[in-house]
This record gives sequence, C-alpha cells and structure tokens, in this order.
Amino acid sequence: MSVINTIIKYLFIFLMLLFAFKDYTYLLRKDEKKKKSIIGTQIFIVFLTVILGYTILIIYTRSVYTGLILAGILVYFAVTLFLWHHLYPKASMLLVNNMLLLLGVGFIMIARICMAPYIDRGETLTLADLKSLQVVKQLIFAAGGTVIAFVIPVIIRRMLHRLQRLTWLYAGFGLAALLGVLALAQISGGAKLSITVGGVSIQFSEIVKITLVFFLAARLSRDVSLKSVVQATVVAALHVIILVLSTDLGTSLVFFVTYLVMIYVATRRPVYPIVAFLGGVAAAIASYYLFSHVKIRVDVFRNPLAVGNTTGYQTVRGLCAIGSGGWLGLGLCRGLPHTIPVSSKDFIFAALCEEFGAVFCIGLLMVCMSMYLLIVNISMTIRKRFYKLIAIGLGTVYAFQVFLTVGGVTNCIPMTGITLPLVSYGGSSVVSTIIMFAIIEGFYLLREDEEEEAVIGYKKSSR
Repeated sequence: MSVINTIIKYLFIFLMLLFAFKDYTYLLRKDEKKKKSIIGTQIFIVFLTVILGYTILIIYTRSVYTGLILAGILVYFAVTLFLWHHLYPKASMLLVNNMLLLLGVGFIMIARICMAPYIDRGETLTLADLKSLQVVKQLIFAAGGTVIAFVIPVIIRRMLHRLQRLTWLYAGFGLAALLGVLALAQISGGAKLSITVGGVSIQFSEIVKITLVFFLAARLSRDVSLKSVVQATVVAALHVIILVLSTDLGTSLVFFVTYLVMIYVATRRPVYPIVAFLGGVAAAIASYYLFSHVKIRVDVFRNPLAVGNTTGYQTVRGLCAIGSGGWLGLGLCRGLPHTIPVSSKDFIFAALCEEFGAVFCIGLLMVCMSMYLLIVNISMTIRKRFYKLIAIGLGTVYAFQVFLTVGGVTNCIPMTGITLPLVSYGGSSVVSTIIMFAIIEGFYLLREDEEEEAVIGYKKSSR
C-alpha cells in the first residue's frame, strides 16, 4: 500500500501541473482542433484525479460506500459536461473544466478529513454514516448550484435591458439580507455569518457578493458623474458597515476591494479609489481598537507562536501542516489534516499542502489564476458596459477570496475566515461561486453571439 500511495502522490502532482499547463497553452492556441484536444486532455485529468483520490480512500476506509460517493461524483461530472456541451455548444469548456477540477480536489480533501475517524480507528463506513458526511452534502450543494447555473445564460441572453434596470432592487435586497443576518444570526467563530432555514444554514453574504456587483455595474454603467459615484459609494459603504457590525470582516474586505476595482474601471479616475482606500485604512485601524475579534487575529498574525496554545493554535497547526508536507506532500491519508481546526473550511489549503505537497498546491493556485485571467479576458471583449463591469467585479471577488484564504493560512496576512472557492466545504459558498461562473459563461456566450452577428453583417455588406 505504501508503494501505491507514493506512486499516486507523484501522479497527483504531475496531473495538476499538466492541467495548469494546458490552461495557459489553451489561451495561446488559435487552432480549434488543438483547443479541443486540450479540453479533452483536461477532462481526462479531472476524472483520473478523482478516481485516484477515492481509490486510496476506499482502501483506507475499507468500505464500498466510499465507492458510492465516487460514483456520485463521476455521474455529476459527466452530466455537467454533457449538458454544458449540448445546451450551450459555444460555451467556454475551459471554464467548466477548471470549475470541475477545483470541485474534484475539494471532494477528495473534504472526504479525507470527514472520514478521518474511520481511517484512524479502523472502523468501517456504513450506509447510515453517508448522510452525515460533509462531502455528500457538498456534492448535493454543487449539483443544486449547477442546476441553477444552466438557466443563467438564458436569462443573460434574453433579459439584457431588464437586468440593468433593477439597480436599486439589487441594493435593497443586499442590504435587507445583511440586516437580517445582523438581527437574527447566531454568533459563530466570533461573527454573525448565517441564518438557519429549515435545517439548512444559509450565508446570505455569499449571495450579496453577486447583488452588490450587479448594483455597482448597473449604477456606474449608465453614469459616472460625481452624484452617481457618491450614490454607489454610500450603498457599498452601508454593505461594509453592516458586515463590520456583524464582525464578518473577511467578507467586508472582499466587498471593499471589489468596490475599489469597479469604481476605478468605471471612472478611470484614480482619485476615487485612492480616497476610498485611505478611508478603508482608517476604518481598519479603528476596527483593531473597537473589536477584540480583530485585535486577536492581528496579534496572532504578528507572533503566532506566542499564542500557539490558545488563540494562535489554528494558525500554528496550519503552518506545521504546510511545513511537514514539504514540496511533495506526505501522501493522501498519511498526514493529520483533521487535527487542524475547521480544516475542511478556512484551512483546507493547509490540509492540501500537508498531504498533496506545495508543488501540487502551486499548480492549484495556477489554475485559480487562470480562471481569473480567463474572466478578465472575457470582460475586455464584451461590448456592453454593464456586463463588462459585472465580469470584472465577479473576477475580483473570486481572485481576492483566493488571495485572502492562501495569505491567511500561510500567515502572510491576518486570517480573515474566507474559504477557498469551490475547494472548501460550504454550501452557500459553493452554490454562489458556481452561479458566478455561470454568469461569466453567459457573458462568454453573449460575446460569441456578438462576434457571429458581426461576421454575418460583414458578409452581407460585402456582397
């Protein structure tokens, strides 16, 4: 078993780096046959990675029910690829492949963490245990989010002007949702994050990330006068203030940075983001003195070893996991990722580094960066200003979440409690991220439609 695990460990690294390499070469290729070949290779890598991961988990858990989870994941991947390809033949399959790879890595690591008790104690996983496993819940949430995602491109294609008119509806919904969380949510991890509805915990801030971007895009795509900028700033500031009062400071930081990027892209005037940035710095300093939650995290960041047995235990344990994994990792099921507090959520990057290695995780980050570059590329080629701003806003939300997660886990910045999109466990997070990518797919299809119309128009005019 040791030899098999070691071989598969190196295969994981090779497959991740190959996938990342294919991501970047795809952007440089112009020949459609070569592009299709790259897409096919990536799909093979996605399936092989998940199969190899669950092969090890099946061996360690000694349960056919682990294989049942694998079957569910493979069916989900196959159906998703089939429907995207046949419902939207012009869709960007590169975006779909990246999404599935990140989900696949998350499915493997989340399963490994939640199955740790069965692996360590030698217990056999039973059918009754499946309902309580995080990975099963994650798969259900991902499937549900994907069902919603298939409808979104149709909405974008057919409701262009109506979506732009709902400016204040986006703002009203976002503020109402955040106020509801502030008033009704229970404190978890020092912050008010979610409301439980029918036994399901919903983190409304994940949805509001999207509605805030839509509001800013709708407001700034029509008018970039001082009055319009002030209105957008006031609404964005109210979102951030409510999140600060809920002590959900990681999400408030994502909102703030997204606002800065969108306000600059829309106005092209550096003075606006500079003034807003200075105000944000002042607010951050004030938060340090006003909220003990913030002060604790900053103190942990400055010297985690000094509080390693108390408030800094999570950070220290995460850093130890990264260090013990080294460049090549210990191998799946050979480390102790489940001993890191909330390892399936905030600290899943540390868990991946421990068992998959730093090289694998660098490849994973390269895939994340490729996603962002693809979104930026799409935003630059969209003609409609409203959609262009939405694309750059959603891309910023995604990229900055990755930065906050990895930066916090590696102690390069204070920990913010932000999860790694698609990889970390979290129903609201995975559904909202899938919806974000579906919106980007809608823009990509819109761009393809515009190019096709331009070609047809050119041919008619040249006759």
